[in-house]
Parts: sequence; structure tokens; C-alpha cells
Amino acid sequence: MLAIIGGTLLLGSDLMEGMEKRVVQTPYGDVTCYIDDADDFVLLMRHGPSHKIPPHRINHLANIDALSMLDVDGVVSLNSTGSLNPDIRPGEFLVTDDFVCFWDVPTFLEDDVYHAVVEFDSKLTEELISITKGAGYTVHKGVYVQTSGPRLETPAEIRVLSTFGDVVGMTLASEATLCAEKDIRIASLCSIDNYAQGIKGKVSMDGVFKGAIENQRKVL
Repeated sequence: MLAIIGGTLLLGSDLMEGMEKRVVQTPYGDVTCYIDDADDFVLLMRHGPSHKIPPHRINHLANIDALSMLDVDGVVSLNSTGSLNPDIRPGEFLVTDDFVCFWDVPTFLEDDVYHAVVEFDSKLTEELISITKGAGYTVHKGVYVQTSGPRLETPAEIRVLSTFGDVVGMTLASEATLCAEKDIRIASLCSIDNYAQGIKGKVSMDGVFKGAIENQRKVL
């Protein structure tokens, strides 16, 4: 079964209409999922059904455990990001082939001596690239840098982070790590909603949400 994890990019969309709403109880908390049995498909909104959970309070452990309990074996993570590269422009897309995260990420392995290897699934990645190109949109491959949020990064931080990656966001490394620990394949499609702070001037939340809404029309 395939799952899509959506966030700001799907804010206000009607994608879940007609799908079965199901609350999955996990040891880490309850998670609302939307199930389409006919298409063997699950939709999970990382910020909650009402988009009220800020990035630093997302219960990633519950979310990924719920998908595992639903027998999901593949995840496509939709991530709203800021570009760290002037040549990767708002309105374009990036499929992640690696990530950098200098902050702690959640783990299921608190008491186990085991080290998960995190990789993005090559088949899902190539399918995302093919679908995005087929729809007529520009798509890049690159590195996602995760910060802790909820604040946006400073221009000085962005200058440092741009030496490591191509886009910046607050969620993907956590999801990819937990999927690896549950042996769930994952790939990520990042929408470029804005330039990161200082790349092309100042960033505002109004501008971030405006970019996400414009990209939503392309994704849906």
C-alpha cells in the first residue's frame, strides 16, 4: 500500500473527500488517516486534519507507526521548501536524493543497539521525476536540509546551509529516518515555494503560503 504524507502544500485541498476517515491508535498517540481501499492508498496530513500542528510539535513517531500498522510499504512525502540555490526557482520542484540534519530526529530505537540506514527509494524517486516532467514542470534532484523550526532561518544560517544542500524544510529527515526504521520505502517531492531568507531578499509567511497555494494547483 502506498501513502502520501502531505503538509502545507495540501492546505485547504479537497483531496481527502470521498476517502474513509480512520483514526489509528498507536502507542505514541492517535493519528487520523484517510483511506482509499479501491486504490490501495492512504493520505496522512502531517500537520493534522485542520493543519493546526506546528512543525516542531508534529508527532512523527505516531504518524509513521500508524502507516506501518496500516501495512503501508511505500511513502511519498510532499514537502514545502525554500530554495537554497538561486538556480532552483519558486514554482519548480525538487526530488530529494539525500538530506542533512544536524538536529536530533525522533527514533523508534531508543533502547536498541541498531543503526538504520536511510535511503530514498530509487524506483519511487524516478517515478516522481517522470510524473513531474510529464506534467510539464521543471524538476531538480538535490539535498534537503532539515531545521528544527518553527521559526524561519536567518540569512546567516542560510549562507551556511546553502553549502550543504539545495532546499530547506522542517520535516523530511524525521519522516525518512522513521520510515527506514520501519522498513518503509520513501521518496520526497519538494515544492519550491520561496527562496530561503537572504537568497533573494526577505521572506514573509504570506509569501510562503502564497507560493504553496500556487504550487498546490500543479500537484493536484
